[in-house]
Amino acid sequence: MTDLEIAAARVQELTKQLNHYIYRYYVENENDVDDYTYDMLMRELKGLEERYPQLLAPDSPAHRVGGSADNSFAPVTHTVRMESLQDAFSEAEIRDFDARVRAVCPQAQYVVEPKIDGLSVSLEYRDGVLVRGSTRGDGDVGEDITANLRTVASVPLRLPRALPFLEVRGEVYMPRKTFEAIVKEQELRGEKPFKNPRNAAAGSLRQKDPKITAKRRLDIFVFNVQQLTGETLTGHKASLDFLRALGFSVIPSYKRVDTIDEALEEIRRIGDERASLPFDIDGAVIKTDDFAQRERLGSTAKFPKWAVAFKYPPEERETKLLDIEVAVGRTGVLTPTAVLAPVFLAGTTVSRATLHNEDFIREKGISIGDTVLVRKAGDIIPEVLSVVRHEPGAAPYAMPRICPACGAKAVREADEAAVRCTNPDCPAQLLRMLIHFCSRDAMDIEGLGEAVLEALVQNGMLQNAADIYRLDYEKIAEMPGMGAKSADNLRDAVERSKKNDLAKLIFALGIRHIGQKAAALLASHFGTMDALCAASREELLSIDGFGEIMADAVLQFLSLPQTEELLCDLRAAGVNMASQKQVVDTRFAGLTFVLTGTLPTMTRKEASDLIERLGGKTASSVSKKTSYVLAGEDAGSKLRKAAELGVPVLSEAEFQKMTQV
Repeated sequence: MTDLEIAAARVQELTKQLNHYIYRYYVENENDVDDYTYDMLMRELKGLEERYPQLLAPDSPAHRVGGSADNSFAPVTHTVRMESLQDAFSEAEIRDFDARVRAVCPQAQYVVEPKIDGLSVSLEYRDGVLVRGSTRGDGDVGEDITANLRTVASVPLRLPRALPFLEVRGEVYMPRKTFEAIVKEQELRGEKPFKNPRNAAAGSLRQKDPKITAKRRLDIFVFNVQQLTGETLTGHKASLDFLRALGFSVIPSYKRVDTIDEALEEIRRIGDERASLPFDIDGAVIKTDDFAQRERLGSTAKFPKWAVAFKYPPEERETKLLDIEVAVGRTGVLTPTAVLAPVFLAGTTVSRATLHNEDFIREKGISIGDTVLVRKAGDIIPEVLSVVRHEPGAAPYAMPRICPACGAKAVREADEAAVRCTNPDCPAQLLRMLIHFCSRDAMDIEGLGEAVLEALVQNGMLQNAADIYRLDYEKIAEMPGMGAKSADNLRDAVERSKKNDLAKLIFALGIRHIGQKAAALLASHFGTMDALCAASREELLSIDGFGEIMADAVLQFLSLPQTEELLCDLRAAGVNMASQKQVVDTRFAGLTFVLTGTLPTMTRKEASDLIERLGGKTASSVSKKTSYVLAGEDAGSKLRKAAELGVPVLSEAEFQKMTQV
């Protein structure tokens, strides 16, 4: 093969790989590769394209601004493009940037500021009032997430000055303490935890329900004026001072410097403080201060020529793997954790690190006694990267096939990477199961949070979920931090939970592979818990949306003697065992509706409830199986998909005619 052919094959491989990572990161909020590896792959691709211009393809990820909107929200076209920054990885590259700037603007001053690792957004104000917030998207078109941004406490809803128009750019992020608390809650509930604060912030900010966003306690730093009328600004530092005076949470510790040496010194200072910051940064940014000079410098197709982002390399350390401990989660999954010789890493002393699962251990060839390379994923969660060297005669570690908590058999099913305890009464699973049972989306028992549940378990007052309905409230009133009032409130919350719909109870039971939507389908289809318990595999598989794995999980759970005893106790306690969603008639039986856009007089929930009461069901995406699309204003991509597939589209008025008696 010629050099060109070899380069062409590598460019094709890199393009496919990087486009996959970009889609996962920007659209699906998943990070399949660390930043440093991604940056090195991107740099390799750029180098090949510069060497062989004929290989430059229109879809090259090296010539995209960044992620694209996923059409979940209304599109927003940015009047001022939200550009990305060119990355630098060495002092020499920073000095090259300085030389290019000074060739055009010899007297340039710079502003140096930390580069927050979050989700870039735009905030628009008219007459001092927040009117719209949007994501960056691909730089030209983003998504309207105004309702979610309003839940961020540090976003001003009204400014002290009624400026005719102001658009600012900022970075929404999740503080480290918030991230750590949420991950802990997710692990206790047996949920897949967020990988890092950036992914957590992105996923939280793009929730359909702003209430979920609000619970995630996001924050923002504003770092740029995009558009402004009613005031004249001539420089970047002055603009940040101006935004701070307006009440914005402005990017911290920004500093104006006269020389590139001073800029490099500031970059080093920010890097030294990186580990102690309460938020994640992935670099530092150098920006030309004077706006007139920025105009003279201009931009490339992708980057402004007046700014550069220095990316800090990931901090990694070698240490000894002393032991591997195995914990048991709510769903019985055995999770291995590395016990390490303490090592100082990214600002803290690390002595434990995640090992994920059996496949991870096998792929890395991990043995107890190994010298391993560790780092903090997202500068937060310690993880083992690789084995540096084995001790002589080291044997590969094997996950136990006996539960360390109860001694029951632990198995690995064919479709999973996890090893799981087979005992539903395993004491290690109890607290996590109870936390899930009492959570908002399940039985929603206010007052039975993690701390109270843990105390009740330790006091021997809770041994299963049914014990919640047999609590001794006089004893609870005597517990530290409780009192008579708290005990009375808890009694009321427990009593209210007895009236929940069957769907919430099914979800609360924690059946594997059965989430909220599947629980609602079961409740709607069978109507009562007795009917569900008597269901055959064929009946379960007849439910649209139910596959073999879900059906088998339900049958296995309901066949356990412990399940039968639990349901008997819950029924005796007065817990509702029937669906409260009654079908008025069956005119929509067999029909599937997709709702999109804003309806004139009905909310989507009201329309969905009405469809279900008439025997129909709703789906989130348009397909050939869709019967109708109910569309309001700003319907977006679902309307286009319906047209492509020939699916009938209804207005609210047409829909209401169909529902009239």
